[in-house]
Formats: sequence, structure tokens, C-alpha cells
Amino acid sequence: MNNILWSKIEKLLKENHMSIYQLTIEAGLPKNNRTMYEFKYGHIKKPSFELMCRIADALDVSLDVFRERR
Repeated sequence: MNNILWSKIEKLLKENHMSIYQLTIEAGLPKNNRTMYEFKYGHIKKPSFELMCRIADALDVSLDVFRERR
């Protein structure tokens, strides 16, 4: 799941011409916070709802964009 989710985030980052660092700032995480990199490299298997809300807000998209339907 993490790979699929991160792929969606990377696609949105490219579309918005935004770096992971910029996403960290826009999401309101501390500048030295490694959360996004931990997420990218699979150290965070299940991101929290709060983190996903912050990412969605920073990328100006709905949480539904990240939702997996089975």
C-alpha cells in the first residue's frame, strides 16, 4: 500500500512542481522533520489520518485521491 500511496503523492508533487521539502513545509511539519522521507522509503507503513489530511491539504486535493477501493 505504501508504494501505491507514495506514487500518488509523487505524481501530485510533479504536477504541482513541488519538492518533498516544500510539501513538508506546506503540511505544517517542522523543517527538520523526516516524516516525508520516512514515508517515501517505506519506514511508515500506515500513515496516520492526520498526516494524510495534512498532505491532502498541502497538495490541495481531497483525501479521496489517496483512497484505495477494493
